[in-house]
Amino acid sequence: MAGTDHTRPLIEGGPVIILVRPQLGQNIGMAARAMANFGLGRMRLVAPRDGWPQEDAFAAASGAVHVLENAQLFPDLASAVADCNHVYACTARERGQAKDVIGADVAAARTTAAMAAQETVAIVFGPERSGLENDEVGLADTIITFPVNPGFASLNLAQSVLLVGYEWFRTAHMAAPAPALPKSPPARRESVLSFFEFLKQELDHVGFFAPPEKRPVMTRNMLNIFHRLTMTEQDVRTLRGAIAALVNGRRGVRPPKALRGAAADSETNGAPPA
Repeated sequence: MAGTDHTRPLIEGGPVIILVRPQLGQNIGMAARAMANFGLGRMRLVAPRDGWPQEDAFAAASGAVHVLENAQLFPDLASAVADCNHVYACTARERGQAKDVIGADVAAARTTAAMAAQETVAIVFGPERSGLENDEVGLADTIITFPVNPGFASLNLAQSVLLVGYEWFRTAHMAAPAPALPKSPPARRESVLSFFEFLKQELDHVGFFAPPEKRPVMTRNMLNIFHRLTMTEQDVRTLRGAIAALVNGRRGVRPPKALRGAAADSETNGAPPA
């Protein structure tokens, strides 16, 4: 449907759109076009099958080349979401991970509020054939699904991006008061994953993950607990300090001052202690 007015300013911004292992350049280009339609300007690509850049993607973008030119490339999803405070995964299946499952309209409302508070939000889409893997869904706080005909529920990549983009654009441009900034910002995914790696290491030392073949499921389930908590940066520091104190106390080692003071810091900066 024609109607582009090049005399009007281009709306950009919105949540980060992450395409994980996209298989076809045409789909990347059409996803970029859908993003541009609804003011989404930040695309991240995780290990595209045919490398990057791709001529087919630019040909299919129908003028939305600015989205592709600014696209960022990452080797894996963990690095792509490292700086994000909130991560949504678009998938048709909940995968038994006990995560909230919401529609794109609810996600748009939450995203608008989070971005008004200067937080970074990412919406993740999996590869065309298989969708996101369980461990990739495990990196998200919440799952987005679409109400579609159960007898024909297949959506292509660009359609999924378009539905999310439409709800974001519609919600973001409605007048609504911005929420007050939290006293401690939501934890970046990088902080949560770093804390979790520290926790796993200490649990490995005491043989917690037994039998060994169940370790992947046990770690995934435990990580999902922390994601459901929507922790703040101070929460992460407090938990890490508390675990370090327990570990070092058993070893007869006094924890570093920075870790001993983590809980006290939560009071001085106004954030509620964990």
